[in-house]
Order: sequence, then structure tokens, then C-alpha cells
Amino acid sequence: MKFSRSSTTLLAAAIFLSATSLITTSLAVQAADTMDRAIFVNADELRWDNAPPSLPGGAKMTVLLGDPSKPGPFVLRFKTDGEYKIPPHFHSRAEALTVISGTLYLGGGEKFDPTVAHALSAGGFHYLPAKVPHFAFSKAPTVVEIHGEGPFDIVYLNPDDDPQKARSR
Repeated sequence: MKFSRSSTTLLAAAIFLSATSLITTSLAVQAADTMDRAIFVNADELRWDNAPPSLPGGAKMTVLLGDPSKPGPFVLRFKTDGEYKIPPHFHSRAEALTVISGTLYLGGGEKFDPTVAHALSAGGFHYLPAKVPHFAFSKAPTVVEIHGEGPFDIVYLNPDDDPQKARSR
């Protein structure tokens, strides 16, 4: 299967990385210069802000370690307040995901089909190699932790699914 990287997709990736950089700067006091010291952060100390514009509205994000917009390891948390959907997409790099609370539904493939999704409840783990098409959704409040190597990106299989494109109309 072949994926084209249109100028719209590259622009979306650039905007995502810029937004992620701003978010990591403003959100995560715990993420600054963290690779050379120990970190201890309790859940009530996390600072949540809106997820970057490359993701559908309604989700929050906080960075625990590193900077997802730059090369190197990162850890972030992502939460939904209820029903939330991320259309089919892929990432340029592998990701590892652990559900902290709630249930995240993950499905593989180029079409959004909830009937093939795997329900991962609190404590559940998911690893996904780079460039594997998938989708995700929640039905209730859910928090997940994502580990990976930056820069982190999201490339929608259908460019019309990119929320940044919809916002620019």
C-alpha cells in the first residue's frame, strides 16, 4: 500500500509540530530538561491543555518527559472527556500506549470500523510500528499514556479528516 505525502499533509505535520512545541513549553514544567534528572510527578500536579490542532477538538494533553516535537524520547498523556474519535491515520514513528483509566478502542486499517476495534481498559497496552494505519475512539472519559521517539506526527489517510483542514475553511 502506498501513501502520498501531499503538501497539505506536510503543512499539517509542520503545524502539528509547532503546536506541540508550544504546548510542551506551556504545559509541562515536569518536561523541561528532564533527560538528565529524576522526575516525580503525581497525577494532581499535571497541567492539562487542549490537544494540538492536528487532533480532533475535545481532548487534552500533557507532556511528562521530553518534547514530542523534537528528536528523542518523549512521554505524554492524552485524555478525552467522553465520546471521542480519531479517524484512520498513521505515525512516522512507532508508539507504545498504556491506558491509565477508562477504555480506549483501537482498530487497524484504512477505514473507521468500530466492529474491528480492540477495547483496551485500564492497564491495557498497545504497541504500533511506524506507518501502520489505525484509528481510535472512546465512549467515556479515558486517559492514555504514549511513549515514543520524536518528532511525533499524525498523518490522516483521508486528508478531509484532518481537523486543521476543517478549521481553515
